[in-house]
Amino acid sequence: MRIHFLLVTFVWFSTSQASKQCKDLIRQCQSRMAVWTRCYEDESATCTTGRHFSPDFTRVIVNSSQQADVRLVEHRVQIPSSALRMSRGTAPEENVVLVASVINSTHFTLSPSPGQGRARGRGRQLHPPAPRQATVLDGLVLAVRAGNLPVKNLSEPIRLFFKHNKQVNGTCVFWEESQDGTGDWSRVGCSTTINGYEFICSCDHLSFFAVLVNPELSVDKRHAVNLNYITYIGSGLSVIFTFISLIIYTCLHRRRPEKAICVHMQLTGALLCLHLSFLLCCLWVWLHSDNEDSWVCRVLGLLLHWSLLATFSWTALEGFHLYLLLVRVFNIYVRRYLLKLSLVGWGFPTLVAGVCGISGVYGKYILELKDGNNDKLTAEMCWMSSQFPQRLLVSYITTVAFPCLVILYNSCMLGLVVFKLCGLRGGKRGFERGSDWRKTNGEDRSRLWKDCATLLGLSWVLGLPWALASATYISLPGIYTFTIFNSLQGVLVFLWSLALTCKSQSDNNSSVRDPSSQKMMTTSLNN
Repeated sequence: MRIHFLLVTFVWFSTSQASKQCKDLIRQCQSRMAVWTRCYEDESATCTTGRHFSPDFTRVIVNSSQQADVRLVEHRVQIPSSALRMSRGTAPEENVVLVASVINSTHFTLSPSPGQGRARGRGRQLHPPAPRQATVLDGLVLAVRAGNLPVKNLSEPIRLFFKHNKQVNGTCVFWEESQDGTGDWSRVGCSTTINGYEFICSCDHLSFFAVLVNPELSVDKRHAVNLNYITYIGSGLSVIFTFISLIIYTCLHRRRPEKAICVHMQLTGALLCLHLSFLLCCLWVWLHSDNEDSWVCRVLGLLLHWSLLATFSWTALEGFHLYLLLVRVFNIYVRRYLLKLSLVGWGFPTLVAGVCGISGVYGKYILELKDGNNDKLTAEMCWMSSQFPQRLLVSYITTVAFPCLVILYNSCMLGLVVFKLCGLRGGKRGFERGSDWRKTNGEDRSRLWKDCATLLGLSWVLGLPWALASATYISLPGIYTFTIFNSLQGVLVFLWSLALTCKSQSDNNSSVRDPSSQKMMTTSLNN
């Protein structure tokens, strides 16, 4: 019995000693309990570091009457003497054990619902919440512990320095853990200062600290001004050229009353309303920047939203019309076809905008950004009101999800056009295999250029330049590219209308010269 007791005691002693190895402390704490950070804080002061030096873990004994300065990897911590004295409480010893370590951010699991927990040991709500879409700088978290008592509500803050290799926007946060082991990042009690390539976090407590880097690009004031000029000039040109395109389509329709030209006219009219309403919204806010939301701004916001929905609706109908012409070439007669398209193209935006208008969605929208110097940049326009509680939900559904579906559908239609062209060109080359190869090669090159121009024009009509919005999350050139192409949509549509005017003079000759592919493409794209 005594031997059994000694054996159990030896096993327990060995296990307890093994559990205090600093390199395995996180894994051991996570296996024992859900709230592993408390276990890590308690045992980091007594764990065994071993013979090897670890650059991401340090434990030193400091004098509580002096400021402590600890360096760890690329980080540095300055703890004032007042915080050290608080950590030892009423203990007579002046020396305090200070532990600092760098932990991988993958050990921290975000809660499903942000902002619902309370600050651990502080009883405060997560307010203001940290940006959930952000990422931890370099994926590293700095854990700081001193003494045996919690350190909080300091009058003289603790300063933490996080170095990085590029200028980005970031926010100093600390980890708040809930009872189930998950948690969230909070900014309570922490302020952020950016000094070149270094974040300086000033916090009134000790905890697990990190810097959240927002993935959205920071735009310099100079670039913001340039983008504004590009947008206004491009939209102004689009208004002029879409109006000219309407005149061209009207003349074409009088000569050749075709359904495709009517669809082009509707899309051009929607684009004209879109760019015109955008300029009116910006002009109204510029002239009445000091006023609160007025009925004029709400009406302009409704008009802008309606125009955007109408543009994407008619863009989708362009793809649907192309589908009928390329796939269902025969027996595609639909009674009152244009009337039914108009009910969808204009009716759907009217219904959505009407419901949003009754719900009070529209008003003055205020967008706040930060430039490279962390200065605030504010932009205002008549759009969905920033005060409307469900603005993000309405915006994501109507201006993100719906356009993404339209672009995906029209991309498939463009791919179908390429497939048809390749099939027709292959059959054409097989038919002309016995003719003069020099003449055939010259014609092939000419057709290739024409096909490329046709596909380029189709991509404009099908709204594929809107897909460049994804490039705005990657780089500053992506923002410029998206701004240029989409502000000049009216100019691109005008070029397409000119191409249709030139083709209308040579359709008959083209159909005689190329009875298979050229006639097919002419019928599909123009008729």
